[in-house]
Amino acid sequence: MSQRVEQPTSTLSLKEWAVAVKALGTGEQIITVRKGGLYEETKEFKLENNRFYLYPTYEHQKSELVKSDYQHLLQSTLEGWSAEQSTVTIEYFAEVTDDIELMDEEKLRALSSYHIWTDSFADVRLKWKRKLPLHILFIRMYRLDQPISIPVAESYKGCKSWHHLLSELPQSGFEPVLSDEEYVQQKEAIMKLLNK
Repeated sequence: MSQRVEQPTSTLSLKEWAVAVKALGTGEQIITVRKGGLYEETKEFKLENNRFYLYPTYEHQKSELVKSDYQHLLQSTLEGWSAEQSTVTIEYFAEVTDDIELMDEEKLRALSSYHIWTDSFADVRLKWKRKLPLHILFIRMYRLDQPISIPVAESYKGCKSWHHLLSELPQSGFEPVLSDEEYVQQKEAIMKLLNK
């Protein structure tokens, strides 16, 4: 039986590479890894809410950090995009079902087949601020029936993970990207690796 989920009640959004948003939004992966932006107030990642919109970013995407099997996803995010773009489109919201802290490089490597990033990129994220854990966020994605384009505000720029969007986001219909069964199946497979 499907659990009842509502659209986020605030405009809180998490910035994530557009290619990662696309991979989550197509069901290619259900996890993302975080350690915080360069300018987080606490200098570490903190889950501010378990439901939020995803704000796709383009500036720091690097093709060498995305596995070859997912280069097509990266290229599709860059079609028609330019650094002077004045709007951004919000297509998804996310619900974090689990936030697992990880400091074990071997376990991170074991997750390689469950995400789009190269092992070297995943390792860099783990080793940056070495004393702090990497957060493995298990994300249940929901696609908005009507994507919402909003102006890119100056306050959205920079290396911060979280933003409250200045524009109101109209409530509309949405659908889960994966069925309950598909999500649980992937989650259980990943948890099995983490709990070894």
